[in-house]
Order: sequence, then structure tokens, then C-alpha cells
Amino acid sequence: MTISDLPALNACLNFLSTIFIGAGWYSIRCGYWRQHVACMITAVISSSAFLVSYLVYHAHVGEKSTHFMADGIVRPVYFTLLITHVLLAIIILPLVIATLIPALRRRWEKHRRIARWTMPVWLYVSVTGVLVYLMLYQWFPPPGVR
Repeated sequence: MTISDLPALNACLNFLSTIFIGAGWYSIRCGYWRQHVACMITAVISSSAFLVSYLVYHAHVGEKSTHFMADGIVRPVYFTLLITHVLLAIIILPLVIATLIPALRRRWEKHRRIARWTMPVWLYVSVTGVLVYLMLYQWFPPPGVR
């Protein structure tokens, strides 16, 4: 694996997080708290692995990252997606931690109260991360990137 493989790995880790966030939400809605715990631990692990991989990639690539080159209506759609993704990605780490701490302390009411905000934001960030990757590297790649 090389540094140029990390964006695809990051998208896979984001997708994995999406699956487990959704499955964790469904599990707790059905009253399956053990499955919920397993899903959310897996989501935290895959998101943490994503964050490490993302930081490694950008530490090596720096400002030489790929620029979005498509024109037309897709361009403002991409940048709207990217801006909302980045802004919410900044707040999701502290939000996940703030949700996890009450759960570890078995303060379920506080955990539920915070999780109601964390889950949709985390889900949005993980889904849009995959979409940004697809738009940037697969659907509208600049010349020579594929």
C-alpha cells in the first residue's frame, strides 16, 4: 500500500463507519443494546482508523492534494457538500467523545441526550466523506488521477 492508496482506504473506512452507525442506531431502537454497543465500538474504531489514515495522507501530500476540476452544476454541488462535510467533521470528534464518556460511565440519560445530536451529524460526515471521495477521484477525476 502506498500513500496514493489512502484516499480509497479512507472512503472504505468512512463507508464502514456509516454501516455501523446505522446498524447501531437500528439496534438500540429495537432494544438490542449489546448489538448497539458492538456496532458503535466498531464505528468508533473505523472512524479512528480513518482519522489516522487521513492525517498520514495529508502529512505526506500536503498542499499537493487533488483539485476538483468538473464544471457545471456539479461544481457548486461538490463544494457545498465539501464545505458542510469539513465544518461538521471539525465538530464530530468532540461530539463523539462527549457521547462516549457518559456511556462509559453508564449515565444513559445524558448519553441519549447527546447521541440524538451526534448520530445524525456523524452519519452525515461519514456519508459525505464517501461522496466527496467518489466525486473527486471516481466520477470527475482530474486527468491522470485514475
